[in-house]
Amino acid sequence: MSKVVKGRMTHHHEGELVVFHIGMQINRWWRPDLWMPAFFAMPRMLRELSIDKESGLLGFQLLFGDGGPFAVQYWSSIDKLYAYASAPSQEHRPAWTAFNKAARRAPGAVGVWHETFLVERAESMYVSTKPMGLANATGHVEVSMRNERAQARFAEGRTVADAATGR
Repeated sequence: MSKVVKGRMTHHHEGELVVFHIGMQINRWWRPDLWMPAFFAMPRMLRELSIDKESGLLGFQLLFGDGGPFAVQYWSSIDKLYAYASAPSQEHRPAWTAFNKAARRAPGAVGVWHETFLVERAESMYVSTKPMGLANATGHVEVSMRNERAQARFAEGRTVADAATGR
């Protein structure tokens, strides 16, 4: 179990940063035969990605929203995210094929959704929390006096190298 990191912390990351939200909406709770296959597919995918250090997955958090479970994922590259999604030899493609087949048999029983964000800048603050979120996925660093305010952290929070300056 993670311990609380006391003090004011932020994240540190250099390079491309992609935030990917993916989830399912369970529309017929009384039909676990329809939603459980999709529900159990995500842990298999996350396990596969977590083991492969070259996958591009930096970290994730599993959450529960209004309609069902979802994951916030942090990726090092949009290309690596899309490569995983389309790789026939990995967990995602068979799960996606199975979901589509089930969705044709029982339209509307289960919904899936995703949102993809290529992040130009990011700012974060964690005060006396366990490692979580972006800092847990990238790097957990103490907030310096120079970056005490959110605006200062945001100004320095460039995640993609600037072609003109190289930073």
